[in-house]
Amino acid sequence: MVKHIILWKLKDEFDCEKKKEIKQGAKSGLESLKGEIPGLIDIKVNINGLETSNADMMLDSSFESFEALKAYSVNPKHVHIADTFVRPYTELRSCLDFEDDK
Repeated sequence: MVKHIILWKLKDEFDCEKKKEIKQGAKSGLESLKGEIPGLIDIKVNINGLETSNADMMLDSSFESFEALKAYSVNPKHVHIADTFVRPYTELRSCLDFEDDK
């Protein structure tokens, strides 16, 4: 299994209410991909970080293989969600992909 973890920082230009709206849209959109993309085992978005956090959202996803992760990254359903609900609003993205032996 391959884990795909992403942390996003939203652009500072958005106020708290707009950030809540953005985070909920990203969560709903990304989590709707479960069962829609071959090789995607699980996908969760955490939008409730504590005040000590320096990221606004976290994606925690699992894939059957590295090939499945690569296919997900270019899958039109994923690209649409990312281009609509995530990329326009983020200023920083950090990613860690790794093999999980669980």
